Amino acid sequence: MNSEQDLMLSVSDFVALLNQTLEYAYPSVVIVGELANFRVSKNRWVYFDLKDEHSSVKFFGTIYGLPGPLEDGMMLQVRGTPRLHQLYGFSVTYQTIQPVGEGSLKRAAALLEAKLAAEGLFDPARKRPLPYPPKRIGLIASRESAAYHDFVKILNERWGGVEILLADVQVQGEASPRQIVAALEYFNTAPEIDVVVITRGGGSPEDLAAFSTEQVTRAVAASRTPTIVAIGHEVDISLAELAADQRASTPSNAAQLLVPDKRHVLEQLLLTKQQLNQLLTGKVQNEVRRLGEARNDMTTMWDQYFRRLESSLKLKSQLIEAFNPESALKRGYAIVRRANEIIRSGKQLKVGDDLSIQLSDGRIDTTVNKIGLE
Repeated sequence: MNSEQDLMLSVSDFVALLNQTLEYAYPSVVIVGELANFRVSKNRWVYFDLKDEHSSVKFFGTIYGLPGPLEDGMMLQVRGTPRLHQLYGFSVTYQTIQPVGEGSLKRAAALLEAKLAAEGLFDPARKRPLPYPPKRIGLIASRESAAYHDFVKILNERWGGVEILLADVQVQGEASPRQIVAALEYFNTAPEIDVVVITRGGGSPEDLAAFSTEQVTRAVAASRTPTIVAIGHEVDISLAELAADQRASTPSNAAQLLVPDKRHVLEQLLLTKQQLNQLLTGKVQNEVRRLGEARNDMTTMWDQYFRRLESSLKLKSQLIEAFNPESALKRGYAIVRRANEIIRSGKQLKVGDDLSIQLSDGRIDTTVNKIGLE
């Protein structure tokens, strides 16, 4: 028989009462276990169990909460809300899923890498050149991290005048992927951001897991602003680095890739100045030498011209002198005129003509008495 104190509830009331109790006592739980019976229904709904050697718990959610491809046997850490469904019984509706343990993290990253590689997200043809040097950098990092301080220090030591806008985010833990994606979206809408830098220092696989999640990797690949990602140490390669336009081995290396070393630039400028001075001096000397040679050539040419002119003038003077009537007169010749007519033949004369004979030093007037022709 039922005691008078027993609480009599309908099935629906019991479900509602239990869910109220769960919401109050356990609004959110984190459960770690081995993935089993993983399946996706209608390309949207996700069902799986987490189990250990003694128990198993059912989970439910949508594909939008998945960190990437999963497979049975992985160890997962799942945060969710426990609920008793009116028809399907007890389950946990998950909000976040994180692989745990080096083996599960590597397997999850390998599955996601294969999936995204098949979509072309890591294709080198997609990579864009980074501005060099940039004027304005969007930096996604933890303000308290050594990676942030190393990047800023090396950047300022190498090159001044670069403006850095920091998005202070968690770089590990459940909230990290969401904050990194939000920071990327912000910098893609911020004005005049030349490049986005995502960086953090090294750590365990669990510490670096956020940078190999599907949402962060896709956000990096989809960024409208060129990206450079420097995560961990040189041996650590995250999927976000593979999707970025350029990968840097360390935060300091990211600064080195983005800006030149001003000391090296000054040395190069000084060397270039010296080379230009030498080149200019050589050109001036060559020009002076060329002008001197041209002047000598011009002097020689004019000397030869004037000598030829002088010779020509002398020849012409000699010709003029040879054809000068006075010269002929000096050689004993005479000019015979009748009135103003020059007599060239005896046939032009008759006896009694008055003639004027011009000699080199005077004139004789005479009359023709006799004409003898040959």
